[in-house]
Amino acid sequence: MNSTNDADSERRTSPDAGSSAERVAELRAALLEGRGPGASDQEVARHTRDNPWLSAKPAPMEHAGRSHAPSGEQFEIAHGDQRATIVEVGGGIRCYDVGDDQVLQPYALDQMCDGAHGAPLVPWPNRLADGRYHFDGVDHQVALTEPEKNNAIHGFLRWRSWRCIEHLDNRVVMTTTLFPLQGYPFTLAVRVEYHLDDNGLRVTTTATNIGDKAAPYACGQHPYLSPAQGVVDDCILQLQAETRILTDPQRQLPTGTEPVDGTRFDFRHGRKIGTLAIDDAFTDLTRDSDGRAWVRLARGDGRGIGLWVDEAYPFVEIYTGDTLAPDRRRRGLGAEPMTGAPNALQSGDGLVRLEPGETFAASWGVTVTEQDQRSGSGR
Repeated sequence: MNSTNDADSERRTSPDAGSSAERVAELRAALLEGRGPGASDQEVARHTRDNPWLSAKPAPMEHAGRSHAPSGEQFEIAHGDQRATIVEVGGGIRCYDVGDDQVLQPYALDQMCDGAHGAPLVPWPNRLADGRYHFDGVDHQVALTEPEKNNAIHGFLRWRSWRCIEHLDNRVVMTTTLFPLQGYPFTLAVRVEYHLDDNGLRVTTTATNIGDKAAPYACGQHPYLSPAQGVVDDCILQLQAETRILTDPQRQLPTGTEPVDGTRFDFRHGRKIGTLAIDDAFTDLTRDSDGRAWVRLARGDGRGIGLWVDEAYPFVEIYTGDTLAPDRRRRGLGAEPMTGAPNALQSGDGLVRLEPGETFAASWGVTVTEQDQRSGSGR
């Protein structure tokens, strides 16, 4: 599966036809600074209008008393009885509650993020074998961040400091620039918007190639759905996915695919998780009339959580957290939207080719519903 097809054009914004390298450089400066050398006022205005986050001024630092938290500055948003906290370190979501109920499993203010809880995964999610890939005739080697398995995992931005450029009551926008580094000599402007409204939480990740050459790109995010109390074992999981990506047990790298029909990993009609350990990517997702695919978790308290992904996300990883610290294991269900498959930088499965000046956006969200515990479906 390759996301570079024309069918994905609605999620991508191409640079003007015939742009020269000099014009790309000028527009890049315009996007980053609001004005670039040689860019006209009209051109700067247009790019500022179309990409206001790239030229916005940083929002004032808030909650200064929390600035020494391991996750950095905390940015709170709310809508009705919904509350969420977004963090400076990694630009992720630390907690999301509705009333007194945890919707996403949090990590504590005085703790480092564990298990990538809530973190954006850029410029690839999941694992990259040996940290190596080949792109446009060049071999690249990135640092191994999962050395015990000889893999690189979850991109580069989990421990970077992000900027908050907009902070409203129910909306926050975090940005960072991924500059060239060893093994990834490309430049991306990355933006994640978190928005609460009557429909719940919506998260949109946008990346723009502000470099002067094409870049390989994929993204994901790592929220954990909360079982409310206890562990996920008694929850009913529904995921309408036809195919599971198989991985080897030593390095968790893809070895093939299999239909879920007739296997322990068939959650299409909703069933109890039980003691099954899951750390697998699923694809061939069934979508509703809005193009959304859903992961639904029915909890013992009669409430359910629905996580949706738009068509930019053809893969969802499900993770029962069995490899986390003992007091954190199976206390949240990782439901990870991914635009690319595990090892996408090597296989090309879902990998996006971002040309200079081009933008790619992907959205996911979370809603809370009352549940029919017999089927796992909302009502």
